[in-house]
Amino acid sequence: MKKRIINYPLITLITLIIFLYGCEKDKPTIYEIELKDNWSFQKVGDSAWLNATVPGSVHLDLLNNKIIKDPFFRLNEHELQWIDKEDWQYKTNFEVSENELSMQNLELEFLGLDTYSKVFLNDSLVLQTDNMFRSYIIDCKHLLKKGKNTLQVLLESPIKKGIKKHDKVGYKFPESGNDLAEIGKVEKDKKVGLFTRKAGYHFGWDWGPRLVPSGLWKPVKLRGWSHHKIKDLFIKQNRLASVASLTAMIEVDVKTASKETEIEVFVNKKSIKIVDVELINGKNTLKIPFEIKNPELWWPNGMGKQVLYDVEVKINSNSYTDSKSHRVGLRTIELITEADSLGSSFYFKVNGHAVFMKGANYIPQDQFQSRVKKSNYEFILNSAKDANMNMIRVWGGGIYENDEFYDLCDENGLLVWQDFMFACAMYPGDESFLKNVKQEAIENVKRLRNHTSIALWCGNNENQWAWQNWGWKEGVAKEQSQEVADIMWKSYDDLFHKILPEVVNQYDNDRAYWSSSPSSALGKKISFTKGDYHYWDVWWGKKPFENYNTAIPRFMSEFGFQSFPEFSSVKKYTNPEDYDVYSEVMKSHQRSSIGNVTIEEYMLRDYKKPKDFESFLYVSQLLQADGVNIGFEAHRRNKDICMGSLYWQLNDCWPVASWSSIDYFGKWKALHYKAKKSFRNFLVSYENNEESVNVFVVSDSINNTNAQLNVRLIDFEGNELKQWNKNITITGNSSESHLELIKNDFLNDTISNKVLLYTELRSNNKVLSENIMYLVPKKELALTTPKITYSIRENKNQFIVELKTDRLAKNVFLSTNSTHNFSDNYFDMLPNSKKNISIKKDQLDDIESFIDSLRVITLVDSYDD
Repeated sequence: MKKRIINYPLITLITLIIFLYGCEKDKPTIYEIELKDNWSFQKVGDSAWLNATVPGSVHLDLLNNKIIKDPFFRLNEHELQWIDKEDWQYKTNFEVSENELSMQNLELEFLGLDTYSKVFLNDSLVLQTDNMFRSYIIDCKHLLKKGKNTLQVLLESPIKKGIKKHDKVGYKFPESGNDLAEIGKVEKDKKVGLFTRKAGYHFGWDWGPRLVPSGLWKPVKLRGWSHHKIKDLFIKQNRLASVASLTAMIEVDVKTASKETEIEVFVNKKSIKIVDVELINGKNTLKIPFEIKNPELWWPNGMGKQVLYDVEVKINSNSYTDSKSHRVGLRTIELITEADSLGSSFYFKVNGHAVFMKGANYIPQDQFQSRVKKSNYEFILNSAKDANMNMIRVWGGGIYENDEFYDLCDENGLLVWQDFMFACAMYPGDESFLKNVKQEAIENVKRLRNHTSIALWCGNNENQWAWQNWGWKEGVAKEQSQEVADIMWKSYDDLFHKILPEVVNQYDNDRAYWSSSPSSALGKKISFTKGDYHYWDVWWGKKPFENYNTAIPRFMSEFGFQSFPEFSSVKKYTNPEDYDVYSEVMKSHQRSSIGNVTIEEYMLRDYKKPKDFESFLYVSQLLQADGVNIGFEAHRRNKDICMGSLYWQLNDCWPVASWSSIDYFGKWKALHYKAKKSFRNFLVSYENNEESVNVFVVSDSINNTNAQLNVRLIDFEGNELKQWNKNITITGNSSESHLELIKNDFLNDTISNKVLLYTELRSNNKVLSENIMYLVPKKELALTTPKITYSIRENKNQFIVELKTDRLAKNVFLSTNSTHNFSDNYFDMLPNSKKNISIKKDQLDDIESFIDSLRVITLVDSYDD
């Protein structure tokens, strides 16, 4: 027999050897696929199965199959209340190979099931769930077979399940009015949301719809592994100095014990430590200390860079390997609550420096969370960064956000005040409920604790305030009994004073826990002199915006005012016959019980009556921006007392009139542009007294700065009537009045409605801050129509608009057909000035179309003379 000899090229032979050697040495421990194909769904009782998308929800699948119309358009929401009272089921099939079945462990992971579900694998019941905030892993090797396998998920109606729980309780919980059971057409208007571990806003809120989804709202994964699997990795920071001391806290599940296991730690892909350990069967907990030399610190937005280290831990054992990594920023953070002359402080220190927190409250970006993509997270959080924010509060009536959200907060220097998911309610306290919540808390604290951005864990939103200050405590005792009131408070105490702080202390004890927002201390009533505060006398109390100047708490974690989206956004959810703020459609897209009437009431205090619907929308945004900005500036001027200004709210979950600064379609409102100016590191601010005007300079920089403060009194035609100039040294992290302007020296009744104060703060030929003060209410200003001219040019990425005006142009608003936002808008232009603004250009945009769609208006265009 003749031998056949194959001559491989040398390089191929070497490659083959390396490949085989590598495979033998480092068999991957983990096999994982996402089960996202072949899904279908049906209403229980129907015969037909329809195509479904996972992750997703019943509402979206009905919409995609053209069974229902857009829930957000006009009044469609009201016609869709049948959906949440039905049971639904989903199914898919997937292949499993002999190779996968040979692995020691096979498991299914459900990252999010909303909410009451029964899961069947090959017709065997393997899981029942009742918490959308938890993930579930089930061992399933014994049920899987080679070839085709079937997975089916039954989703039971959250309303029917909620009614059973509601009726089972022998007393009635107090109501906040946010559960919109009347719109939901629930029997006897029963408010059942609080009984279910599900996002509170699904049941409605005073800015949200009543659309209660069910679905597999996060991915489903099939995972196989052999020998060992890293279950969790926590990079704990011990000490920061010239060398950073850290510990990798590792949880490892092991199927095969091993006396010779190598653990290797990498920082930015460089191996820095190797240790040998022994693994035993079952759960292993390991602690591996390591160091980073000459560490670079992570800083909040506006204070420095956001340096993130890529830390990876790899475990090699018996030729199997598994690894897990996190991006970690090195920084210290403390919540300082110390007794002082006023009461007790409430502020954050980062890397040893007190930091004034500037930011907003965040709600989920869509009623149907699976529609929110990474690009949506990038837009909303880049918008927060661009507005010079350094803190986002994740509010307790929504969700523990997806990992992409916190990754972007880490990258953008946005600290996160993280509520646990409880809001505006008293909750059950039975053993099953508390056990469920405890596991929810453990999972989410462990998932999020590696994120540098997490600054604080907070137990709930307004639950304690409602009990102690809204009449709930007294009402329950009077209308039911003191015994019932005591039961409710015990449930509260168990949950927010015991279970949640114990979880934080056990799993993330370097961060502070605050039991409730707002509160002055654990279980203590709200106070202006202690803790954090939600101030709603403006809006709900109908108090004037000027109250913000005197209502100064230690930390303002909520305040705000409503406005409408701009006209281009409103047109997307209405028809022309709806163009009246009191039309049925516009009233339905306003969920505050005092909404549109209150906007109009405040508007007519400060502005002339708008001439039409579009003008009303525009002026509502000016009203919101100027009103809330009084709060921004007052909080910052008084930073010796108050060290945080978080307005309500950053964004919307559907198209609506609300407190947001960015509407559902991504359009920045006037408020967002105002926040961008007022949240800069340096702020010029006026304190308007009866006889004088104090000019303050506020600095959030940690360094001293030499600057020039220039104040001009000018009329609306551009004539300068008086000027004040002063060279100043701005002390780091301070607020100080640098000029006092006596009104009798420059003001009289004949000119007060025709002049303004313009202040500019400059350093090294750079404008650090500028601000305008008008000396009478806006409706009394003697405005005339400015002659605004503009020219447009383009580059590869932008259109640039250069505007010029001959006289004061108040609240210049530019609109186009573009979905993007201008670099500035709703701004005032001084007489004889020019200004360049830009807007992103999409690939298919052309300058002619942009010019044709561009519209420029000012405040004088909003009313009839």
